[in-house]
Amino acid sequence: MRAVTFAGGFEFEVEMESAGNGGVFSFRNSSVKARQGLARIQTHKKIDEDAEDGGEICHDDSTPPVRAQSLDELHSLQRKKSAPTTPITAARSPFSEEQRQRLQLQSISASLASLTRETGPNVVKGDPARTRPETPRLSAASHHLAPTFNISDSGLKFTHILYNLSPAELYEQAIKYEKGSFITASGALATLSGARTGRSPRDKRVVKDEITAEELWWGKGSPNIEMDEHTFMVNRERAVDYLCSLEKVYVNDQFLNWDPEHRIKVRIVSARAYHSLFMHNMCIRPSPEELENFGTPDFTIYNAGQFPCNRYTHYMTSSTSVDLNLDRREMVILGTQYAGEMKKGLFSVMHYLMPKRQVLSLHSGCNMGKDGDVALFFGLSGTGKTTLSTDQNRYLIGDDEHCWSENGVSNIEGGCYAKCIDLSGEKEPDIWNAIKFGTVLENVVFDEHTREVDYTDKSVTENTRAAYPIEFIPNAKIPCVGPHPKNVILLACDAFGVLPPVSKLSLAQTMYHFISGYTALVAGTEDGIKEPTATFSACFGAAFIMLHPTKYAAMLAEKMQKHGATGWLVNTGWTGGSYGSGSRIKLAYTRKIIDAIHSGVLLQANYTTTNVFGLEIPTEVEGVPSEILDPANSWPDKNAHKETLLKLGGLFRKNFEGFLSHKIGSGDELTDEILAAGPNF
Repeated sequence: MRAVTFAGGFEFEVEMESAGNGGVFSFRNSSVKARQGLARIQTHKKIDEDAEDGGEICHDDSTPPVRAQSLDELHSLQRKKSAPTTPITAARSPFSEEQRQRLQLQSISASLASLTRETGPNVVKGDPARTRPETPRLSAASHHLAPTFNISDSGLKFTHILYNLSPAELYEQAIKYEKGSFITASGALATLSGARTGRSPRDKRVVKDEITAEELWWGKGSPNIEMDEHTFMVNRERAVDYLCSLEKVYVNDQFLNWDPEHRIKVRIVSARAYHSLFMHNMCIRPSPEELENFGTPDFTIYNAGQFPCNRYTHYMTSSTSVDLNLDRREMVILGTQYAGEMKKGLFSVMHYLMPKRQVLSLHSGCNMGKDGDVALFFGLSGTGKTTLSTDQNRYLIGDDEHCWSENGVSNIEGGCYAKCIDLSGEKEPDIWNAIKFGTVLENVVFDEHTREVDYTDKSVTENTRAAYPIEFIPNAKIPCVGPHPKNVILLACDAFGVLPPVSKLSLAQTMYHFISGYTALVAGTEDGIKEPTATFSACFGAAFIMLHPTKYAAMLAEKMQKHGATGWLVNTGWTGGSYGSGSRIKLAYTRKIIDAIHSGVLLQANYTTTNVFGLEIPTEVEGVPSEILDPANSWPDKNAHKETLLKLGGLFRKNFEGFLSHKIGSGDELTDEILAAGPNF
């Protein structure tokens, strides 16, 4: 051992042991301490565990360096290549993986083809932000007729196709490229729909040709506003040109209708990740194997909502146009980014296609009991359709759109589109808990720091919405199908207070009230106007039906009669007087009524018949005060009750006049029977 003095005044004793003991070097501080009073420094090479002094061993936890020569290469290692296809055996498919990818791109390019240039765009699959595309490029000339015009600038570029991205990938796209996209505290994606925060029914048009002129419902009361084929093609070309001018577009290939025999293949081409995620949630998501064999879609949506229509184009009345061409099986969206246009546009398409197959399309909620009893719920906004059809003791088949075929009922959609205004976990726990990662929140307001959503805030719009997969509801029935309905429940929020809390309907009465689609709301309360306003919407969804309402009603009656379903009219509105003098029927009472319908107990009750509407009402329902079951008994002013009852009956008659010119069935017998089922005074 010897002392060694270093610059700075440090003096150490160096002790050297023999190499046979591990070649240990020990640096020990002498009497001279380091400046600042630092502790002694001891440095050891690894000591043999068998050494006599049993000294400490320094653990070597170093790891080999990553196998990357650049940051880009490192990032590529982070993403594991997913298996985009299911195993395809030679017996099942003659195509290689590359051939299948090429066929898929050809199909997408054909969807985006400009009809004037007779060619689709050059397409490549993958995010343009990545340095290398995921699949071989496909040039337009390789699968289309030779262009009849000189090549354009768009023909010189490649359009990147972001195909059926996952929610996580769409989150990344939205947050990076779409202003107004944020992750909320619950994990949902908050987005903005731009200037339009609801549907634009006055800007929705349908091509009127020789076939649709005869098949569709046109004229007074109809939601179908006509346009000609040429105008549709002008708007289609405008939308396609806009989409092809972009560096990338989102393409979703999905399904409508959980019944495999009546499933529709849809393709949605859009410019926003928000729209792609919305439709990912709302349509039925295909399995990898189903996606392999998807082929040509049955219907295509071109969503160019960020680009306006040309106001100088014939039929255009604003910068927004939502156009349906049933012959071409296409829909074009210009001038509105509200995602609900896609959902309800496809619902209109189903209202046209399904009746051709003798399948009834319905704007309803649907649930099923543990014994397999199915109930349909019809009702306009504010009637309690969502609340009553979402029952923790029953399976949810769907909350909004359904089909009734020879196989039973099936949900059209793969998700739910719930209103969020004033939402709370106490009032709507299922919806509240469904707002998590993967859910789209439209036009909500949130805290800029915590990202907690304030569902009472209407700063952007009162029509705030959440779109989420139906699997997010704990008691959802997957697949979303069920047997033939046992009960058909028509809901009305009667602010006039003259309809009974529950009525059993005959088949003719069910058709009459189904065609009427009645509810009554209180309008203008902010200005002190408290007079109830009657609202009628044919088939409880007039904005979406394509055929005359009586055709849907006749199909409903036929299926109810064939499968023994019972019709019910349930009033969730007022009792003991109109709005302002009476009181709202308690939700607990309505739930007791619905439970009695589900169990079949109400069918065994004793009934009496009301005046004017001729409704059969039970004399007793367990858990419901008997005095409210007959409105005539609950009103203290009997004359006021009679006057209001006649007033509402007159409103029903006036509304139904618009349907008298259309024959229901092959003769006049059914029409006369339905008319007789209405108010009689």
